[in-house]
Amino acid sequence: MKNGDLKIARRGLMFILSSPSGAGKTTLADRLLRNDNDIVLSVSATTRQRRPGEAHAKDYFFVSDEEFVRMRDNSEFLEWANVFGNYYGTPRAPVEDALRQSKDVLFDIDWQGAQQISEIAGDDVVKVFILPPGRAELERRLRKRAQDPEDVVQKRMAKADAEISHWAEYDYVIINTDLDESLRRLNAILSVERLKRRRQIGLASIVKIMTGED
Repeated sequence: MKNGDLKIARRGLMFILSSPSGAGKTTLADRLLRNDNDIVLSVSATTRQRRPGEAHAKDYFFVSDEEFVRMRDNSEFLEWANVFGNYYGTPRAPVEDALRQSKDVLFDIDWQGAQQISEIAGDDVVKVFILPPGRAELERRLRKRAQDPEDVVQKRMAKADAEISHWAEYDYVIINTDLDESLRRLNAILSVERLKRRRQIGLASIVKIMTGED
């Protein structure tokens, strides 16, 4: 076997992206998923109404309030929150299944969800906060989407300051002035985190073979 063909068993990681709404994290997440076969998206459950073009079990698991509460009370979520009157949560089972298969799991969640998952998963979590270039650009992006009514846009703008105040709780921060450059930085972060010794769970057995240990 050539050295370049050596594949070391690795523990999957939880790769969290957070940002104020409109900063570009969902677009970055989509591009990252398209270009990397070793990372899968954690699909959240929500009680909000489905938007045009969204698909159940792809964009979200769209559930009723009653079903969400049942799942929450049965500890079926890694994290959950109420945002603008709607529930959002991360189903536990699909994430645990992916990690057992040495897959990384990508989370597109807010700072509250990131905090909850960090308390549960500890060193398995890598957190990246995406900042917009500025407040005016953030508002422009929200209005350009043309999917939310004016009162919702204003609520999101009011909430942006509170969300951004949590930037220092993250391992990495990227200012999203250019999507291509931001994607390169995300890929670099992911590559470095995958190489950390504590995640290379198959390394010990390889070293034993190299040194002739039993």
